[in-house]
Amino acid sequence: MLRWERLNDDGFKAATNIVNLRRSQSDRLLVDESSSSSSSSASQQTAAAAELQDECIKLQEVVDKMVAVVTKMERLVTSQRGIRDLEEFQFGPEGRKIPLFHSWSSKQLEESCHFLFAAYSQELQLKRTILQEVAHTATSDLCLVYLSCWLHQPFIPPHSRLTLEALLLETGHRPL
Repeated sequence: MLRWERLNDDGFKAATNIVNLRRSQSDRLLVDESSSSSSSSASQQTAAAAELQDECIKLQEVVDKMVAVVTKMERLVTSQRGIRDLEEFQFGPEGRKIPLFHSWSSKQLEESCHFLFAAYSQELQLKRTILQEVAHTATSDLCLVYLSCWLHQPFIPPHSRLTLEALLLETGHRPL
C-alpha cells in the first residue's frame, strides 16, 4: 500500500505536468495565431511536444509499476484461495478448528485479500483510462476531473487501509 501511494503521488505529478503542458500549448497556439512568427513557433512546439512525450512516458512507467503491484495482489489472492480450498478438502466445509492465523479463518483472510485486490484492480483500470485520455483531452475541465480522479482514487474505499492493517496483524507482520 505504501508503494501504491508513492506511485500514485508520482503519477499525479506526471499527470499534472501533462495537463499544464497541454494548457500552455493551447495558450501558445492562440498567441501564435495572432502573431505570424512561424520559425520560432515551430521550434517551441517541437520542444513542447518532446516534453509532453517525456511526461506521458513517465506516467506510463508509473502505471506499469501499478500493474506489477496489482499482479502481486492477484497472486496473493490465488494463494489464499488455494489454502482455503486445501483446508476445506482436509477438514470439511467448516474448515480448520484451530485458526492458522491469530484469530481469522483462512476464508476470512482470503475474503479480505480479495476485497483489496478488487478495489485496487478497479482503481488500476481508472488509471489506465486516465493515462490514455489525459494528453488528448480538449477541455481543461475534463483534465481537472482526470487529475481529481487520479488524486482521490475513488475506487479505493477508506476502510481498505484498516483491512490491510488487520491482515498484517493477523498474519504476524505487525506486532500486536
